[in-house]
Amino acid sequence: MANVATNNLTATASTFSITDREFGLFQSLIYEKAGISMSNAKKCLVVSRLTKRLRHLQLGSFEQYYAMVTDKNNSAEMQIMVDLLTTNETYFFREEKHFDFLRDEVLTKRKSGKRFRVWSAACSRGQEPYTLAMVMADKLGVDAAWEVQATDISSKVLDYAREGLYPMEEATKIPKNLLSNWCLKGVRSQVGNLLVDKRLRQHIDFKHLNLIGTWPECGSFSVIFLRNVMIYFDLETKQKLVDRLRQRLEPGGYLVIGHSETLNKVTDKMKAIRPSIYQRID
Repeated sequence: MANVATNNLTATASTFSITDREFGLFQSLIYEKAGISMSNAKKCLVVSRLTKRLRHLQLGSFEQYYAMVTDKNNSAEMQIMVDLLTTNETYFFREEKHFDFLRDEVLTKRKSGKRFRVWSAACSRGQEPYTLAMVMADKLGVDAAWEVQATDISSKVLDYAREGLYPMEEATKIPKNLLSNWCLKGVRSQVGNLLVDKRLRQHIDFKHLNLIGTWPECGSFSVIFLRNVMIYFDLETKQKLVDRLRQRLEPGGYLVIGHSETLNKVTDKMKAIRPSIYQRID
């Protein structure tokens, strides 16, 4: 029998309790909608992230909320739920060796005259695509032919990312030369914030996209970043996703995943050339 003290939170003025049955419904739903395999250990996370929403909607249980989000006439609430349950932790120059590889290996060897395209496939609040843009602008020039496609399943974080506005304390990982070249320090009402230079923002196209859903036609890419996402997917979902990503890579293009991830047993059509960096083979 499950330990009630650890797995079910007692309903109080600040939270709700969730039954095993209700949690199972949300497990199945988030897997169906986002491909995320949520273990039983995530029960408290579901409660903590959705409780505020239940209170806002004046609902009395998670079962009532489940009925609301699965109502075909309420797609907006489904998106809100997905936004709340998907993890969005990121920061500038996270796992910086990936950006060193992009700058020193990929960009150095690129063919001149060809438009260079990178896809940040789970861009969250935008720090990854803006980091990519800083590296490419510094290496290729801000007026050169390059672009970043940035997508995420959460419409909320995309709205945040498009602004390019961040608390100054998030700049600690940005190299000083790039910070001074590509970020503006806030003044007056924006003191304590930084704004990514408009010249960089013009190179980035932010779009809503579900990695396990239908993808629009958007051409091919030299590099795809999909980091710290597939840890939430089961093997079958990973295999299908990596096959689709590979098809969007140019011949010899690169797929960059998180340092804690691997494509071992996922595909034999991508060659590991560095830890967490794979190259398309044909």
